[in-house]
Amino acid sequence: MHSGSWECTETAEWLLNRTKICPVLAIICGSGLGGLADKLEESVTFNYEDIPRFPTSTVPGHAGKLIFGRLMGHDCVCMQGRFHFYEGYSIHTVSYPVRVFSLLGVKTLIVTNAAGGLNASYNVGDIMIIKDHINMPGFSGQNPLCGPNDERFGVRFPCMSDAYDSELKSKLRGAAEAMGVAHFIREGVYCMLAGPSYETIAECKLLQKLGADAVGMSTVPEVLVARHCGLRVLGLSLITNKVITDYDSEEKANHEEVLRTTQRQTKLLQDLVLKFIYKAHFTDKITKCCTRE
Repeated sequence: MHSGSWECTETAEWLLNRTKICPVLAIICGSGLGGLADKLEESVTFNYEDIPRFPTSTVPGHAGKLIFGRLMGHDCVCMQGRFHFYEGYSIHTVSYPVRVFSLLGVKTLIVTNAAGGLNASYNVGDIMIIKDHINMPGFSGQNPLCGPNDERFGVRFPCMSDAYDSELKSKLRGAAEAMGVAHFIREGVYCMLAGPSYETIAECKLLQKLGADAVGMSTVPEVLVARHCGLRVLGLSLITNKVITDYDSEEKANHEEVLRTTQRQTKLLQDLVLKFIYKAHFTDKITKCCTRE
């Protein structure tokens, strides 16, 4: 499925006809972080499989629900579970929901993920504000913006030097300081690999030399499409494990460890995002929901 504008419009209109919520904020929840959606008030929930043209999630820890509601006074839509390239979806399908969000009127995207820590100073449980990314699949031509460009969404060659909004990053730090949890906050570069296998030791050492601070298997496609559509982006990585760089180590990366660490730090991350949203005072509200003509 290629994310053509008519398909996105069909999905957006189907959703608009079934909810009165006009979201200005979208949140994509990573592994085990779907509890943020449970905080929505006046919520309306749609299973992915019921939404026209929408793909479905197959990964443990991803519920597969799209939830509309009110969060800290703001109209919001939240994805409980995202889509991944390694599930067999095209890179266009992985990022499909973001174009739908743009048509719904969303102006700001918060994207979260669980990531492995490459930076030796990071600790398990830290929260990294993404300041930049390295798109490894993009080096081999896997970019969701490949193909015909729809000028109604954005320009042919979008700038990515400002992909992660500096004002949103600053407000997130302010929220962390207000909560007294600034010592958990890092800021660094996220690197996306295609997965689903975890990284080899040689690959981890290479990524460290390239300047990556954390590594995962998601997020970048959604951010590329969000910026193409003109959305502001805040990215957060929960460091759930430290990558292995010692050939004598008997430790092994595994998804169960990721989920266990995520469960321990979920409340902190949820509270931080809620505090950020409360302090952000989004002013880019629209008067009504509408799809682009």
